[in-house]
Amino acid sequence: MEHISPLPTDQFDALLKRLPPDLDLDDLARQTKAIERGRKVISGITVLHLALARGPGGLSLSATAAWATMRGLPELSDPGIKYRLDKAVDFLEAVMNRQLAAQSAGASVRWPGRILRASDGTCISKRGSTGTDWRVHAVYDLGRGGFAHLELTDGHGSEAIDRGAPVAAEVRIGDRNYATAPSLSRFCEEAVDGADFIVRVRWRAFSLQRPGGQDFDLIDHLAALPNDRAPHEVTVVAKAKQPLTLRLIIQRKTPQAAEATRAKLRRAASRKQTTIDPRSLVAAEFMILATSLPDHYPAHEILAVYRLRWQIELAFKRLKSLLHIDRLPTWTAQASRSWLYAHLIMALLCDDLSQDFLDIFP
Repeated sequence: MEHISPLPTDQFDALLKRLPPDLDLDDLARQTKAIERGRKVISGITVLHLALARGPGGLSLSATAAWATMRGLPELSDPGIKYRLDKAVDFLEAVMNRQLAAQSAGASVRWPGRILRASDGTCISKRGSTGTDWRVHAVYDLGRGGFAHLELTDGHGSEAIDRGAPVAAEVRIGDRNYATAPSLSRFCEEAVDGADFIVRVRWRAFSLQRPGGQDFDLIDHLAALPNDRAPHEVTVVAKAKQPLTLRLIIQRKTPQAAEATRAKLRRAASRKQTTIDPRSLVAAEFMILATSLPDHYPAHEILAVYRLRWQIELAFKRLKSLLHIDRLPTWTAQASRSWLYAHLIMALLCDDLSQDFLDIFP
């Protein structure tokens, strides 16, 4: 007699307990039109179960349909599964947003009373695509060790530091893609109770002037700095619709790091068949940060805090290496959004689970 192995234990009930306690999945599914007539899939819980199986569960449509039948869920065909998950996009996005809204800010990491958060984005492409089809924008809470904001856009969604509203006493950290006067100005306008930013700066990111109104040439300033590794700073104003006062923190790189940057510039110029701007070679010797933090935050501490930004890079690596969010199997926009939101819900569930271990560390 052929032996049939039992299905592996389903941990879905345990995952449900990690959702916000006031979240009514059935009511949310009706509000977002994921369920309308309820002929077969009559529960928001079932919709979420199917989405997680199809998404981070790694099942194809056929496998999801077969798995659902074996689990005693409503019997659906492959097109039926796709139809339900396509309709569930707004529902899944709402579940993700409710998870994010239920989180509290993490502990202070470097400075008492300040919450450190990093902004970044990651690109996702369809099979066979050579460009960016989708982009996940995120804010990562360094004190809690988890995502504080997640946003999904198509490939045209630009990175901006004001994606994700600032919270009281926050210091938002971003790389060079976030050093734009419009987005930094919007962040400052939205900031409450002393939120600040630290961003890395390209030499041509801003049109600058002195606080007194005279033009400021950053390259001339860099060339005049002493040949040492000590951080130097200068206060400037970025020209914009609303002028933005910036405190520039500048540190000379090691000779090895500077040469690596120059080599990267040469490779890029060779690939694009262009000539390197001599000013880029001057700027290649320096790490340049712009911040809104006041003077009583020392320059060397601001440089140290910026280096914590790599935690969000590691978080994206986990999304891709463990949850495989970069292995997008879908072709249509609705199917892709459904599949990606299911992964982001699972990422937040993993963040919540990790808190159990962090609470008892070591």
